Amino acid sequence: MIGGPIPSGGFPLSARAPGKCILFGEHAVVHGRPELLLAIDLHTQVLAAPSSEMRLNGSASSLRENRYVAQAVDALWPPGASPVEWRTLSRVPRSAGLGSSAALCSALAATLLAAQGGAERSALAEASFAIERGAQGVGSPGDTSASVAGGLVALNASEGPPLWEVADAEHRWIVRRIRDPGWIWVVAYSGVPRNTAETVRAVGRRLAEPDGPVLLERFEEVALGGVAAVLAEDRHATGQRMDENHALLREVGVSHPKLESLLDAVRPAAEGAKLTGAGAGGSIVVLPKAGQEVECQRRLRRAGGQAFVVRADPRGAELVAPPDEPTPSV
Repeated sequence: MIGGPIPSGGFPLSARAPGKCILFGEHAVVHGRPELLLAIDLHTQVLAAPSSEMRLNGSASSLRENRYVAQAVDALWPPGASPVEWRTLSRVPRSAGLGSSAALCSALAATLLAAQGGAERSALAEASFAIERGAQGVGSPGDTSASVAGGLVALNASEGPPLWEVADAEHRWIVRRIRDPGWIWVVAYSGVPRNTAETVRAVGRRLAEPDGPVLLERFEEVALGGVAAVLAEDRHATGQRMDENHALLREVGVSHPKLESLLDAVRPAAEGAKLTGAGAGGSIVVLPKAGQEVECQRRLRRAGGQAFVVRADPRGAELVAPPDEPTPSV
């Protein structure tokens, strides 16, 4: 279940938010098509406390150099308000397609909104997306919505109760809750960092070619089929749809030799597997065959991936007790 509103609070404030993986529909969602995402139990936590100047992990220059933190301050902290220092701790690999920026944006927004009286979760989702979009210049609200809501969420699908909607000048995304079948997943970072903004723009150019509309229809068909398979708790059909989705992502040019080597290594123990996120590096997500989670992790590590066994994080972004001494990491 989605959590309640973000309550009002005074400094020091700490919030944490989960990373995510995209099960179906990345890139097509930027053009208003369906997407299914899973919030994963790898988290980013931030601590906000009064300070003599605006700082990130002890440095004023680090705050301005981190475009997400700088965007959060510019968007949500009133000019002339008392300075704040943020410290961060994250288990989400950076530039890996696993939602490190979405988790950071959601946790930052939670502390800033709590300090100003709290907010409904829909407002937190909107603010988190505005921060990430402002920093990257492109994208959809899927990543930040998954981080805020927790669990499984779908954008622009017909199934599931609605949570909120987010719009920009071109598209409107309705975010819905999808029932979690309780499966265990494996994600693996290839070690090849990717640039979301550059990759999204490259795919946009590819989808502007004459066959672009046909490709978008195929992405939508696969994503909606994937949502139906998850709701039916049909592991085999879900895995088939994952493989089909990866073939489409390969067709639009966002796979990578390292990703393909990880996929080849894990397939004997997997129902299905695909790249997750922007691609051109980054990570893969695997639905293991029943009982094969550790075997999938072993195969991926032997192939050079940084592999994690993960479940859905059901809570999403939330305020938590401040840690004694968080370790800077973002």
